[in-house]
Amino acid sequence: MGLASLTGLAFRRVVTMSSSPVRGPFQWTVAVPVVTFVLMLGTWTWHEHWLVLAAIGVALVAAVLAAVHHAEVVAHRVGEPYGSLILAVAVTVIEVGLIVMLMTSGGEGTSTYARDTVFAAIMITLNGILGLSLLVGALKHHLVSFNASGTGSALATVITLASVTMVLPRFTTSGDGLEFSPSQLAFAAVASLVLYGGFVFTQTVQHRDFFLPVSSDEYGRVTGLLDADDDDHADPPPASEAMLSLGLLVLSLVAVVGLAKLLSPTIEDGVKSLGFPYGVVGVVIALLVLAPESIAAVRNAARDRVQISLNLAFGSAMASIGLTIPTIAIASIWLDGPLELGLPPTQMVLLAITVVVSVLTVVQGRAKAQQGLIHLVLLAAFLFLSVKP
Repeated sequence: MGLASLTGLAFRRVVTMSSSPVRGPFQWTVAVPVVTFVLMLGTWTWHEHWLVLAAIGVALVAAVLAAVHHAEVVAHRVGEPYGSLILAVAVTVIEVGLIVMLMTSGGEGTSTYARDTVFAAIMITLNGILGLSLLVGALKHHLVSFNASGTGSALATVITLASVTMVLPRFTTSGDGLEFSPSQLAFAAVASLVLYGGFVFTQTVQHRDFFLPVSSDEYGRVTGLLDADDDDHADPPPASEAMLSLGLLVLSLVAVVGLAKLLSPTIEDGVKSLGFPYGVVGVVIALLVLAPESIAAVRNAARDRVQISLNLAFGSAMASIGLTIPTIAIASIWLDGPLELGLPPTQMVLLAITVVVSVLTVVQGRAKAQQGLIHLVLLAAFLFLSVKP
């Protein structure tokens, strides 16, 4: 064999090795969660210099990408709908911690921070994640299909949760202003837990098949179920790798929220200097925290698994309300000051329009790119009116 042949063979081996998944300790998806977590701890008490803030911003993006990778590994191991449920709950639990942390620090928007962040999460998931997933999936595959029964029950749960926790306080008379009275807040918290727990049981036990990816014909009509555990014919990762990814997923999400917390004073200063309302801070934080779910949803939509994208969108909205409100209700025992959950008129109108459009989108069980575009326009309206109310 000549030198050229040997060189070509060596090159092909290098390319093959570089294109195969690396499972060693120096893989970037293993290193990034650890490095970003250490950076978060190291800069927790000192992060005023612009170079440090720039490093935090870069680390935040890297942590988001690592979280998406590990979430997909775990999802591939456990299958749907457990994978999307794990990511939604993990992100929301840490989001709740961030909300409580910022509320305890005091400040101008403490009384409305929980409401602003949760409502932003609802609009981002129902219009941003849902709209982008439908747009990407439909542009690539002409039509996208999903199970209207499972997705419809998820949407109904989100609508009920949002109405009970953020619309009713606008009209009740027992509390002051836009607040619930203590007994009303306790009822809303219990109702939120019951609804969320009931949906999780429905999604994972009673009617799991309603939340699995579906196959369809050329007209988008559902013809059956896809093998949700068959990720492009790749074998599921071993249990040890899935457990490692689960731990690194949690570490990545902690880093995402912690780094977002470190950047929040800079965001607050920027919002104030631009003359924007304080509620914009909650919108920015929600965008950062929901980035892993957004990327994962779009990637699944591109692979024609829009059902998983919808599971992520509605599951995230549901968990954001169903876990946040009970936690805030308990934390309000120790937190000083009012807790305003009632939505102002503009946000109530946006929520009402979003509900109507989402119902029209879901009831068909299939969607074109136009539906995705409509949801994205609603998200743009929400973002614009948050800046210019």
